[in-house]
Amino acid sequence: MAKVVVMGITGEAGLWLVDLKSGTVVPFESPEGELAKTAALRKVGATVVKGVDFAIAVSTASEAAAGLHEVANGLHEVASGLHEG
Repeated sequence: MAKVVVMGITGEAGLWLVDLKSGTVVPFESPEGELAKTAALRKVGATVVKGVDFAIAVSTASEAAAGLHEVANGLHEVASGLHEG
């Protein structure tokens, strides 16, 4: 099982290193090699996902706890699937 996740948030230039074991999140300053090449694809709008099967981005932790989420193209994105809104 993965213990570290490298992630980027839409609209933010940088990447984050999330250490699940230690419970820390820090800026990932200098990706190298293939990771740097893959990260560069974000600049042209690419979304790259590997080894993650659930992720949402919300503005606050309370929104996540309350099950709030964004609506995209008239669809609510929720854990049980997509539902028309």
